[in-house]
Amino acid sequence: MEFSYLKDKPEFISQIAIWYFEQWAYLMQSPSLKLIEEKLRSQLNSNEIPLMILLLKENQLLGVAQLKYHEMDIYIDKEHWLGGVYISKEHRGKGYATKIVKKAKEIAFSLNIDILYLQTENLKGGIYKELGWQPIEQVTNKGDEVLVMQCPLRASV
Repeated sequence: MEFSYLKDKPEFISQIAIWYFEQWAYLMQSPSLKLIEEKLRSQLNSNEIPLMILLLKENQLLGVAQLKYHEMDIYIDKEHWLGGVYISKEHRGKGYATKIVKKAKEIAFSLNIDILYLQTENLKGGIYKELGWQPIEQVTNKGDEVLVMQCPLRASV
């Protein structure tokens, strides 16, 4: 198992776009695979946000996660977000989401990010709570009830 950046494996853009479309298109005003692919192409970075982290096994894509800016408009002061965490259906339940979330936190730390935020539809926090994320509040975002969470990455935060 290995981690890579989408920047280094752009051949996976189409697959990720399909996953994201199937999972979250209902949240988009004008759902489009092409639009998702364009957005993914804007995240071809490895040393600055926005970026995408891939989890691979023998060059097979198992999952993905994003580090991005300002995911939710209502939180102007909350800059750095973990989002788009997705594990392929056939690889769920094997601990891969935990691995990719931990890797995303390591990368965020290396980029001198002090605190990460996320939103999850699991109102109990799910794996994020198990990994030390703390709930901030429950809000409605794009018609869905979500739990907003934070994870300090530096002791001084």
